[in-house]
Amino acid sequence: MSRSDASAVPVAPPVEFQETRPLPPAVAALRDLIHRRLIEELDQQRLAGLPAGAARRAVGDAAGQILAASPQTAVGEWRQQILDELADEVLGFGPLEPLLRDDSVTEIMVNGPEDIWVERGGRLSHSASRFRDRAHIMHVIERIVAPLGRHVDEGSPMVDARLPDGSRVNIVVPPAAPDGPKITLRKFARRRLTHVDLERIGTLTPEATAFLRASVEAELNILVSGGTGTGKTTLLNVLSSFIGLHERVITIEDPVELQLQQPHVVCLEARPPGLEGTRQITQRDLVRNALRMRPDRVIVGEVRGPEAFDMLQAMNTGHDGSISTVHANTPRDAVSRVENMVLMAGYDLPDHAVREQIASAIQLIVQISRLPDGSRRITHVTEVAGIEGQTLLLQDLFLLEVKGRDEAGKLLTRFRPTGLQPQFKERFERAGVPFPSEILRREDWDER
Repeated sequence: MSRSDASAVPVAPPVEFQETRPLPPAVAALRDLIHRRLIEELDQQRLAGLPAGAARRAVGDAAGQILAASPQTAVGEWRQQILDELADEVLGFGPLEPLLRDDSVTEIMVNGPEDIWVERGGRLSHSASRFRDRAHIMHVIERIVAPLGRHVDEGSPMVDARLPDGSRVNIVVPPAAPDGPKITLRKFARRRLTHVDLERIGTLTPEATAFLRASVEAELNILVSGGTGTGKTTLLNVLSSFIGLHERVITIEDPVELQLQQPHVVCLEARPPGLEGTRQITQRDLVRNALRMRPDRVIVGEVRGPEAFDMLQAMNTGHDGSISTVHANTPRDAVSRVENMVLMAGYDLPDHAVREQIASAIQLIVQISRLPDGSRRITHVTEVAGIEGQTLLLQDLFLLEVKGRDEAGKLLTRFRPTGLQPQFKERFERAGVPFPSEILRREDWDER
C-alpha cells in the first residue's frame, strides 16, 4: 500500500466527553475524606507497578469498599463520579485527567482553582472542572515535574515540562504568578493527522496539498510560519509525511512533538540546564551535531535562536529539503525573525550578507493562521525570490481569500493561486519531479 493509500484509510472519530458537574459540597467533602484514607491504605509502589487498567480497578475497588460504609443518602447519583475522581486523583493529575482524555480538547489553561479554560475547535470555553484550592494545584504540579527530575518553587518559579504522552506543559508559580500557580497544557495528539484530515477541515486544499507534496519531493527548503496555536507542528508533520521512505531524516526539537512515519528517523531533543546550571543541550548544539550524522533531511521543529545560523549553513551546503517552523504572523515577518535570530549567533555579519544567506537557503514559506472564527487555514504560500539591493524579494504563489461568513458565523474562504510562476521551477526538473504548473494557473481558477 502506498503512503497516499494508507493516509486515506478511515479512522475512528475523536473521543469527546460531556464534562461532569461539580460535586455538591457534602459529597465533595466525602470524596476528600475517602481520598485521604486511600493515600494511607494503598501501596503506592504496588500501584505504580500495575498496568493502567489494573491500577484503576484496584483504586476503584478500595474506594468502593470505603464508600459502601458511608451513608448512601450522601452519595446517591454521584457514586460513579466519586470513584472516577478518586482514581484520577490517586493515579493521575486530578481534575486535569478528564480533560486529557477528551480528544476534542486541544489546550488546557488553569488560572485558578475554579478558573479552568479549555480550547475546542479553536475556541476557548470555561470548564466545569475544579481544584479544591491553590494547594491542590501545587500538588498536581509536583506530580507533573517530579518524575522529570524538575523542580518548581519561589527560587525557580517557571518550568517547561512534558507529560508521558508527549503533551507540553508550562508552569508558573509565585512570585512570578502573584495570584497563584498557573498551568498551561498543550495536548499531544493521540492520532497523527494526515493531509486528508487537514483537507477535510479546510486547512489545506487538494491543490495546495499537491503543490506542497511536489515541493517536498523536489527537496525545496521550506519554512512553516505561524503564531502560537495555529497548527505549525501539525502542518510540519504533514509535510514530513511526503519525504521518501528511503531517506535518513534527523529531527531536532525542544520538546519532541513530531510523529514521523519513515523507517529511518533519528530524533534529537534539546535539554535545559539542570539545577546547578550545567548539562544544557541547545538546539544549536544539536543542529551542528546532526550535520555529522549523514542526514538526507534535517527537520528543526521550531527555530528560536542562534541555531538559525547553523540551519541556514546546512541548507546552503547541500542539505536540501530541510523543513522548519518559526513564530511569525506573515511571510515577511518570518524572514525578519530568521534574520534577527541569525544575528543572535554572535557573528559580526552585515545585514546584506545575512539576507543573501536567507535568499539562497530558503525557497518557500508556508504561512498558517488562526482566523477570527477559530479555524486554522494556510493563508500564504510564498516564494523567497532572491534579493534586490537590501531587500529580500517575496512573491505569493497562493493566497487565501475571505469572501464573508455563513449563517453560523463561519468564514467563507477560498485558497487560490496568484498566477505567478516561481523561480525555483528548475529545481523540480533537477530532482526529476513533475512541476505542477497547472495548479498555479490562475485563469483555470477564475472559471470555477
